[in-house]
Amino acid sequence: MKLAMRTGLAVAAAAATLATASPTAGATGERSDQAAAVHCRVRSVVTDTGTLANPTRIKAAAYNQARSILAKAGSDTAAKSHPVHGTGDVPVGYGTNLLACSRDEFRAKDKNAPIKRSGMTPYHYVAVHDAARTMGIDRW
Repeated sequence: MKLAMRTGLAVAAAAATLATASPTAGATGERSDQAAAVHCRVRSVVTDTGTLANPTRIKAAAYNQARSILAKAGSDTAAKSHPVHGTGDVPVGYGTNLLACSRDEFRAKDKNAPIKRSGMTPYHYVAVHDAARTMGIDRW
């Protein structure tokens, strides 16, 4: 338990250091109306009990349905991704990557929205969580 707390504190301190050391968008020369580049990386998440929070595989039909939910909500990433076919299931990384990229895309699109929930409009927030629930993914 103590090791977990020390590790968590060390990670939080490192994240705070990186957050204060990184330049702002204006300092890097980016245009303010241009969405920041989205870098999607998939990480496996371990809960306190030592078990994976997500399933290891996702049924192809569930992935395709979640992809459709996100595409209908306006995610260009989901619309451009290919539906899964020819296999019964796919690695969970496909689903977590789709969710993370769509979430980041929605946050960039909804930057100036008056009402936000977790950085997105409520419509986009519900769409991302419906897609996650469809695939059985808890953490992305």
